Amino acid sequence: MSSFDDHAILINALIARQDDAYEYLYDRYSAALYGIVLKIVTDTEEAGDVLQDAFINISQKINTYDAAKGTLFTWMLNISRNKALDALRKKERKYQIQMDDQTVNTLEIKGATNTNYQIDSIGLQDILNNLRPDLKELIELYYFSGLTQQEITDLKGMPLGTVKTNIRTAMQSLRKIFDIN
Repeated sequence: MSSFDDHAILINALIARQDDAYEYLYDRYSAALYGIVLKIVTDTEEAGDVLQDAFINISQKINTYDAAKGTLFTWMLNISRNKALDALRKKERKYQIQMDDQTVNTLEIKGATNTNYQIDSIGLQDILNNLRPDLKELIELYYFSGLTQQEITDLKGMPLGTVKTNIRTAMQSLRKIFDIN
């Protein structure tokens, strides 16, 4: 057992820029974050680059982490997810420019590049299958298709509060499955 298993000690060591704390953080969380990033960007090399950018961002912003707002993993997941979505949007812009005069619906591109990706290769499908179907769908829409909570509300005809609560419930279930604090 590492002294960094205590999150308060880990956060303080990260803020103090201790190399061993960052090594522990990477060793403990990189595989799970890589799986999420890969699901979004669908390219292994790009996923590695995005994960590296995410960890740089995490190290630069660690002093803004607030345990009262969520777990360290959730905070890092959101940073990684946002980096992956930024990379996906950048790739989509390049694709749209190459299409010249053709109009391309960005949401359709996201769906084409993400929903058909074989996530079984990284084991995510099995994990997501442990969720209730409605929660699984929300996680896929929010984290993998890149929809905002408001876009999901509009798409599904659900109240925004229900979408937020259900995404939070799904994340809590996934945390138990991943056994991550």
